[in-house]
Amino acid sequence: MLVRDCLILIGAGGLFLVIGILAYTWGKREEESYYGKIAKRPGDTREFMERWPPRPQPGALKIGGVIAIFLGAVLLATGGIFCLVALY
Repeated sequence: MLVRDCLILIGAGGLFLVIGILAYTWGKREEESYYGKIAKRPGDTREFMERWPPRPQPGALKIGGVIAIFLGAVLLATGGIFCLVALY
């Protein structure tokens, strides 16, 4: 395996890592914004306390972000190992 191939793996892993971090923080902000707005409205205490009806978008962004972070870490580690093997 060439060093160039290893760098492609490392680059893809870094890209997935960055995208995962961005997706996770975006989902976290969306969730905090939504529940913050509900908490300020009078009479919506039940919706705030029970979190019903569920809002899947922030949860999906956070889960997708965690998966992308994990995939990026695996690709970075694999690319680094292959790079070390290819150099020696």
